Amino acid sequence: MRKYRILIVENDEDELFFMKESFNESGLFDIIGDVKNGNTLFEWLSGKPAEALPDLILSDLNMPGKNGYDILAEIRENEHYAHIPVVITSTSSIKSVMEKCLQMGASDYLVKPESFIDYSSYAKDLYYRCSLKVPD
Repeated sequence: MRKYRILIVENDEDELFFMKESFNESGLFDIIGDVKNGNTLFEWLSGKPAEALPDLILSDLNMPGKNGYDILAEIRENEHYAHIPVVITSTSSIKSVMEKCLQMGASDYLVKPESFIDYSSYAKDLYYRCSLKVPD
């Protein structure tokens, strides 16, 4: 079973804690980093050799600084990062928001669970979706 190298962009510390805990417990992901917003994401990515880049970026949509929309726009415009799938995650299940993210180049959009204890199934759902979209 493939283990995806994931970089998480999440500004909420509680959300991040439960995401990381569930991802680690699932054994499906190797969390190679976490950052607070798009500004720190691009600082993290800069200067990294291709082999150190993540297989997947999981980004919150609404954050201070560069948000999920900004991340999508900048990732897709940068030849060094454009190949990295970006999954946007948010508490919003508004169809127009989801469609906008997908039109901007998101590989997928995943609604966050209503409760922190539901991150176990969230991790499995993310893995399943990645297995359909992330190239080997």
